[in-house]
Amino acid sequence: MSLTKNLKDHLIKNGATEVGFADISDVSIIEGLNTGVVIYIAYPKSIIKTMTNAPSMEYVLKLVELNTQLDKLGILCEEYLINHGYKAYAQTKQRLGQDFGEFNSFELPHKTFATKAGLGWIGKSALLITPKYGPALRMTSILTNAPLEFGTPITKSKCGECMKCKQACKGNAINGKLWNVNMKRSDFYNDKNCEQYALKVSEINLGKPDTVCGKCIYACPYTQRYIHQKSLE
Repeated sequence: MSLTKNLKDHLIKNGATEVGFADISDVSIIEGLNTGVVIYIAYPKSIIKTMTNAPSMEYVLKLVELNTQLDKLGILCEEYLINHGYKAYAQTKQRLGQDFGEFNSFELPHKTFATKAGLGWIGKSALLITPKYGPALRMTSILTNAPLEFGTPITKSKCGECMKCKQACKGNAINGKLWNVNMKRSDFYNDKNCEQYALKVSEINLGKPDTVCGKCIYACPYTQRYIHQKSLE
């Protein structure tokens, strides 16, 4: 089996929902590491169903749990590639820290890896939207020089005329414009408005201010389709 398939199988066996591979040579922040691996874990349906009045405590606790799990998967991926003779660097939350910078974003966001890997597109909410789970997921990413098989990049939105996330956002952070790969996030999304509203609604719902909300995640039709599909979960 190929390195790509073996690595993907290894990560899914250890808890990943999906894994993608991308050419990041035009955006890499580490010289020589021009291949990207992106891993996501979907929120359980039971957690998202608590989000009718987002945010919920169940959602916040699961968010923290998934971040920890993703950090472990990132390091697992890094170690796997290094053990096979390649260089690798996992962009774990622990390494990147809590400071997202002026615009609440890391230098090379996980969702950039995901769109380049063909796992989804950027929604009007500035979140990664996947056909199967919508934005109801969390991600991590790894930079490497391993010769992995790339997915086909997605370069424009598939949200169409849908405005569900815009209507759900009480902070007026979403203007409704469709994303494409040439746009800046600020062209269609206001991170400061999102942050300010999240601080208010989390204090109401959770008893303390936090930068979590999730109303746009719950409202997305792809999320709704996911949580209402019949399954063994």
